[in-house]
Amino acid sequence: MRLRHIKNSENLIYESPYVLDDKNFKYDKNNIILELGMGKGSFIIKNAYEYKDYNFIGIEKYPTVIMKAIENVENYKNNLDYDFSNLNFLCIDIDKIKSYFKNETIDKIYINFSDPWPKKRHATRRLVHIDFLNKYYDILKANSIIEFKTDNKDLFDFSLEEIEKSKFILLNKTYDLHNDNELLKNNIMTEYEEKFTSKNIPICKLILKKLD
Repeated sequence: MRLRHIKNSENLIYESPYVLDDKNFKYDKNNIILELGMGKGSFIIKNAYEYKDYNFIGIEKYPTVIMKAIENVENYKNNLDYDFSNLNFLCIDIDKIKSYFKNETIDKIYINFSDPWPKKRHATRRLVHIDFLNKYYDILKANSIIEFKTDNKDLFDFSLEEIEKSKFILLNKTYDLHNDNELLKNNIMTEYEEKFTSKNIPICKLILKKLD
């Protein structure tokens, strides 16, 4: 997600208590759930409020986008009277994720409406490419899962091909989430999802599991 650049956002984000220091990264909490490419943060903010026993980290590459997420969490904080002490943001390139999280320390990963990178030469940049899947596999605990949602059918088909190369087990999938009662249970919508469903655009979803 690209927004108009906010001047000095690269430094301003670190004034927020929700943003982790990417240069001297330390995180000693347990029960960690990641959202990769969190955008403006509405999905992970709602999850942090709903599941207070877990610690959520939203990862986003662009400081300007994190500025919007900070603004959103402050609004939710005031409206819900909750301090969101179980929520943080991390401004890094997801390709470097293994430099920040040790093996077998993450409980769950969400990937929502990531950039499809439609050109074939950009396939390795897709967050469901096998190179990324291998990194997720390493940092996830045994029996942990990944949930992936997209409106892009081509990207979804690509993800299924990449999963076959991986060590993950495909637990479930659908090409039309909002007409699948099983997968729709406890579904929390992202901003993109709300937009697409209002236009009757089908949402694809799959769930992966690490067995060992």
